[in-house]
Amino acid sequence: MKIRFKKRYFFYVIPVLYILFCQSCMTMRMNSKKTIAFFETTNTQFLDKTIDFDDYKIHYIETGKPENPTLFFIHGSPGSWDAYKNYLTETLLLKKYRMIAIDRPGFGYSNFGEAENLSVQANRIDNFVKKIDNNKPIILIGHSMGGPVVVKLATIKPKLYSNLIILAGSIDPEAETPEVWRSIIKTKPIRYLIPGALRPANDELWWLKQDLVDMKPNLKNITSNVVVIHGTKDPLVPFSNVAFIKRTFVNAKSMEIIPIENANHFIPWEHFETIRNVLLDLKL
Repeated sequence: MKIRFKKRYFFYVIPVLYILFCQSCMTMRMNSKKTIAFFETTNTQFLDKTIDFDDYKIHYIETGKPENPTLFFIHGSPGSWDAYKNYLTETLLLKKYRMIAIDRPGFGYSNFGEAENLSVQANRIDNFVKKIDNNKPIILIGHSMGGPVVVKLATIKPKLYSNLIILAGSIDPEAETPEVWRSIIKTKPIRYLIPGALRPANDELWWLKQDLVDMKPNLKNITSNVVVIHGTKDPLVPFSNVAFIKRTFVNAKSMEIIPIENANHFIPWEHFETIRNVLLDLKL
């Protein structure tokens, strides 16, 4: 009886421990202690702040001179502000810009785990921009899932953003083929078995195709200077997105396409110098 009891206890406890583990692992965010240590290694002054709104908050990191034009970085899925940490400490960029990298809604320390669709995310980030606007040009930079977020922002407030930099962004609804298994793991209780930041990532990627369909009619609103940087061998976001952007951003002030031959999806890190040089050469 004693042995049987222990076995039953074991089978009850293991699932509970796994669920607790899922809530705490793979958060894909840098805690305060590690953040301080990172910026100390490069002697970079920074702000680590959170702005609280009525029912949500946006966490962000800021570097550079507060009176300069703003490079506004938005990460992919999953991720957090630290996807751009090497840009935030880059000497040449620090001289020219104020730089802000946020945790998107549902990630990092911005209502972690609470996924939002593209419209809600853009509206929340738009409210954030109102708080940090210094009346200087704002340049949006979005990688992967951050791509449609910056595009959505530019359709809402086209005059606010001087430049739009899309790094391997998912913009074309026809190129999105959401996997059926995403809908399955969204259901309860299965969703609670998905670790950390992968859960909100799965949610927003499942919604993305419809979000892009809804956004398509408004792409004509974009009047920013647009730069598209995309790897020709991107296995996650098809290179065909580039042709779609060229075809639909009909009112962009200017458009520059920079294909990176044989590059994959991870261009912000593997092609840092190319992207940094684009940012340095921007016409504001």
